[in-house]
Amino acid sequence: MKEFWNERYAAEAFAYGETPNVYVEEKLSEIAEGGKVLFPAEGEGRNAVYAATKGFEVEAFDMSISGKEKALQLADKLGVKIRYELKNLKHITYPEAIFDGLILIYAHFPADIRKEGFHKLCKSLKPGGIVIFEAFAKDQLQYTSGGPKNEAMLFSEEEIPELFPDFTFKEIGTHIIDLEEGLYHIGKGSVVRFVGIKSE
Repeated sequence: MKEFWNERYAAEAFAYGETPNVYVEEKLSEIAEGGKVLFPAEGEGRNAVYAATKGFEVEAFDMSISGKEKALQLADKLGVKIRYELKNLKHITYPEAIFDGLILIYAHFPADIRKEGFHKLCKSLKPGGIVIFEAFAKDQLQYTSGGPKNEAMLFSEEEIPELFPDFTFKEIGTHIIDLEEGLYHIGKGSVVRFVGIKSE
């Protein structure tokens, strides 16, 4: 998969655009202003850089060096700083309870590691911290707007409480939306979205 993403992000154009995901733009204010936020599987950095422009302290990781390079270019273009590590979910480690927000946008990890990985990431979130999540739903296979073709890497609303235990959900739902994100998220798509608060 590393080679796939390096190739996709190597093009001059941003694969998913330079502007933030609509749901991130709408919900980022749920996190305390100026807080520390983590962006896993952040690719070319559009969401992390947006958060930095809003005054957040931003950390991100991804396995793609091409993605990291473009994320840092975008940050430089907009005059902000982000900390970006080249890591994968299996090997990432963070201290417990250091982040105010965890932003998971199209973080489609392999099914055999995602539950343990999400639990590990959530340990790094402070009690009362916020998760903002958007990813393709299982019926995205009916659409041509992007996402994995392996159903096991897609999400159902019903499995979210198991993947994110000890959270209260301010909102959660499955939605058909119109995507207009760069070259690869275009057209109608089915997504699971939620905003969750980690129990105190």
